Amino acid sequence: MRIDLARMAGREIALEAIEHLRDTLIHHNPLERKTQQLVHLGMLLVLGREAPALLHARAAIQAGADAPELHGVCETAAIVGGMPAYNLGVQVVSQALRESTGDNANE
Repeated sequence: MRIDLARMAGREIALEAIEHLRDTLIHHNPLERKTQQLVHLGMLLVLGREAPALLHARAAIQAGADAPELHGVCETAAIVGGMPAYNLGVQVVSQALRESTGDNANE
């Protein structure tokens, strides 16, 4: 969608700049991939963004995060975002962990 809209708007150069920035911030970052995913998860929980938080919980698991680390992110999100952030974290982390083990019985 980004490419199509950029083409329609004649803003391909702007999209290239955005993608270059994204590449630099993600792939040339001193934080390892797992840490980046955990940070993204915590920020998204505080913002109340369920769908992207679930994507980053899954990515954190793929990068090697375990249940204690993921729950630690939920606890940390509660400091900034309160119980709504914590509860959202429990929801998305539980779902991502179930999916990672193939246990989707509670869905």
